[in-house]
Amino acid sequence: MASAQHKEQIVLGRITTVYGVKGWVKVHSYTEPMDNILDYPQWTLKQQGRLQTVEIDQARRHGKGLVVHLKGCEDREIARTYTGSEILVERSQLPELEAGEYYWHQLQGLKVLVDSEAESGRADALLLGKVAQLMETGANDVLVVRACKGSIDERERLVPYLQDQVVKEVNLDEGFIRVDWDPEF
Repeated sequence: MASAQHKEQIVLGRITTVYGVKGWVKVHSYTEPMDNILDYPQWTLKQQGRLQTVEIDQARRHGKGLVVHLKGCEDREIARTYTGSEILVERSQLPELEAGEYYWHQLQGLKVLVDSEAESGRADALLLGKVAQLMETGANDVLVVRACKGSIDERERLVPYLQDQVVKEVNLDEGFIRVDWDPEF
């Protein structure tokens, strides 16, 4: 069983269903590209608050997804017990990113600010809300910004994550993202 150290883990995917009769499972990966999840041969599975460490002994692409065999899982009924589990890995195992690149988990919870010209002529920052989640749309990622205490209204906004065009600044230390976005959208 897991200990308190698992608080530094992030979700990289989930086990969706069983595959075949020999203990394989289908995996939905949140990594880009999807098979990057296979770079981590040991996973912590979280299901109904319970944590369990497992090892991958075989994996391959299958159609538009992945199928994985977990060490010691030799039949369909054992594999079924893993379905619905979130796949977690230690945050410290993630590769370092280039300057200006961020993992989605780093952006979630950040305040989203937009500059507004006040009557005084100086720019004031308006709080649109906080990043609740990110969505992948194919064309670009999208920030789902939900109202929070101090935000300009109670609206939820979808703001495209386009660096330099829409996203002007990401400041992890101060906890905000500055965007060039019309608050009426």
